[in-house]
Amino acid sequence: MAQEEGGSLSEMRARVGASHRITDLVQKLHFYDRWAPDYDQDVAALQYRAPHLAVDCLTEALPGPPQDVLILDVACGTGLVAAELQARGFFQLHGVDGSPGMLEQARARGLYQCLSLCTLGQEPLPSPEGGLVCLTTRTNPSNLRYKEALEATLDKLEEAREWERLVAWPVDRWELATTKLEVVPGTSDSDGFISGIVYLYRKREVAQVEGVRPSAQPLTGL
Repeated sequence: MAQEEGGSLSEMRARVGASHRITDLVQKLHFYDRWAPDYDQDVAALQYRAPHLAVDCLTEALPGPPQDVLILDVACGTGLVAAELQARGFFQLHGVDGSPGMLEQARARGLYQCLSLCTLGQEPLPSPEGGLVCLTTRTNPSNLRYKEALEATLDKLEEAREWERLVAWPVDRWELATTKLEVVPGTSDSDGFISGIVYLYRKREVAQVEGVRPSAQPLTGL
C-alpha cells in the first residue's frame, strides 16, 4: 500500500473500512502489514481515541507510581498506546502484534523494552513474569464476531488462572464511523462514532513450583 500524503477523509475512511471488513486472520494481518506506514495518519483523521482511552483506564486502575508497573500492550500496532503511556509516566512497556509491518513501526518509536511477533489466541504470549495486560477492540457490528472470539480467549485465560480481569470498560466515542450503518445510536450521521471497549488484566505470577499456581499477587498500587 503506497503512502498517500494528504489523502482525503473519504480515502482514509475507505482504508479503515476495508480493514473492518476482513475476517480472515491471515488476510487481515497481510492488510495491516501493507497499511502500517499509513496507519497513524488514517486513524488520526478518524479521531481514533483508543490509545487515550486505554491509558485513562490504566491510570484510574493504578493509583500508585506508574513507572513501577510492567505493561503488556497486546495488538500494539504502531505503538500509539506506548506513546500515550510514556507521556503519562509508564516506562516499562512490552508489546506484541501479529503484523511484522506494524511491529516495524512500533520499534521505530523506541518506546518498548521488548517487542514480539505474536497473535493472542494463536500462540502463548511472552512476558510471563506478571504485570498488567491492556487490550482494546471495537464493538461496532462488523467486529462483534471478533469480539466474541476475543472474549472467549480471555475467559479461557481466566479459567486457567493465568490472567485476572480488572476492568472491562465500554466506550461510545471510539473513532468516527466509516459508514452510516456503524454509527452509535443517538449520534448524527455527520459526526457519529463507533463504539469500543478497553480490557485491563493482571497477569498471574509464574509459580515457583512446577504444576502449582499461586493466587493473584497485587502489583504496586493495585
